Amino acid sequence: MITMSVEGRLGARLVPCCVWLCLGLLCLLSTLPCSWSQDPLNVGGPVDIGDSVDADQGAFQPQSALSDMEFSSIASYRGPGNNDSRGNKDLPILLWWSAGLFPHFPGDTERIDCHTSSCLVTRNRKVQLYRRTSSIIFYGTDFRAYEAPLPRPSHQTWALFHEESPMNNYVLSHSPGIRLFNYTATFRRGSDYPLTLQWLPSLGYLLQPVAVSLEQKNHWRREGLAPIMYMQSHCDVPSDRDRYVQKLMKYMEVDSYGKCLNSKPLPQYLEDTSTATGEDAGFMSFTARYKFHLALENGLCQDYMTEKLWRPLHQGCVPVYRGSSSVADWMPNDLSVILIDDFPSPQDLAKFLKALDENDEEYAKYLQFKNPSHVTNVGLMEALESREWGVNDMSKPNYLNGFECYVCDQENTRLAAERAYRKAPEKSPPPQPKMANNSHMGCPLPSPGYGDRQDLHINDSWVQMWPQDYWQSLDQAEGLESLIRHNESDPALLWHHIQELAMRRARGQA
Repeated sequence: MITMSVEGRLGARLVPCCVWLCLGLLCLLSTLPCSWSQDPLNVGGPVDIGDSVDADQGAFQPQSALSDMEFSSIASYRGPGNNDSRGNKDLPILLWWSAGLFPHFPGDTERIDCHTSSCLVTRNRKVQLYRRTSSIIFYGTDFRAYEAPLPRPSHQTWALFHEESPMNNYVLSHSPGIRLFNYTATFRRGSDYPLTLQWLPSLGYLLQPVAVSLEQKNHWRREGLAPIMYMQSHCDVPSDRDRYVQKLMKYMEVDSYGKCLNSKPLPQYLEDTSTATGEDAGFMSFTARYKFHLALENGLCQDYMTEKLWRPLHQGCVPVYRGSSSVADWMPNDLSVILIDDFPSPQDLAKFLKALDENDEEYAKYLQFKNPSHVTNVGLMEALESREWGVNDMSKPNYLNGFECYVCDQENTRLAAERAYRKAPEKSPPPQPKMANNSHMGCPLPSPGYGDRQDLHINDSWVQMWPQDYWQSLDQAEGLESLIRHNESDPALLWHHIQELAMRRARGQA
């Protein structure tokens, strides 16, 4: 578990007062009575958290919260091992807590038929505390400790889907935060349902011919283009990438577009840099003229790799990369990317890039992977071949549907094991609890893009923001864990639990 000094923890930023005021209002509203609509399924009310689940009234007991939901008849894929003949009212329920991510349209509820079993999936939060609701699926960017669904019933698992940057929620990078979840789909290869190559559609995407030949790139160099480009409009990020690029600019020419460190205007037809998030033909043609692309992720974490890395490889440009510390594990061969952290300083990197810019033969070696015979990374090829989800591939499920089916099959297996154990404990062992750990996320404390933190001014904007955010996230993770351990039902008590934990640490009782 990550630790820090008492002074560091107590010095962290507090959640703004307006948030706690909103939480108090939310708490007040949550106490208002609710009434359910007429119940055509003839089912019961919410589970008593103190009740045990017996063999006759288990997690598959129908519940009245589904009475106002329509179950669409859909032509879903049924796995070859799925012989689940149960009706909808007998299936376990998976609740998507982030309703906007619910991967079914239209409607609020669907039956899904997965590889080995079936479930109901819904975004209707009315079912939160119902016994048939066996798992809640959260979107990591939206997950907030002060908004968590409490109390957490003992029969219910939590699942995490988080494919975005670690900067979106550092609660998940601390042990007390990630171990709240039983199933995970993250960019880390150690997660249950890895999304590591989410930005790489296929091996063929990498093997596409070079968009702009080396001869043409040299022509554009003579016309005044710098050897390397940088295009960012999200400036204040945990990786502190602008600080490094600013130093690099002292030693070599960099064409910097976007809002961060801008040194050159974009052509008028590309002034809307939102095209950078897609693959607009004009944007791709413009950026492909550069020999090198500065590709620095907004957050640093193992296996977190985005289009900043894969797009230049696709175009036939050489990425100068900082991001995932394990990026070499995923490259097509040993000479396709230049790693910033392999160089002692920006000056050393600039010297290397300028030499490569002047040596066509050496530069061309970085593009040899475009020939399939030079793709030597068997691990990359196997990962692309074996993943069950696709990127822009209609023959495969998307990873949202894939993950909910993974959770569905896991939950049906767990519930079947629980029933077998209750029925014959002498013959069937109880299902073993499953808990995520730091290998499912575990991103490190942000560090300066250049230099040491102790050398930065205390009022530096990066110092004021990201290290504090990281440690405050640990406070919130521990506070939520305490709320759940004490079976609290009011998330507004989070601040009280955080204070109690801080006082215990100050007294040396932690």
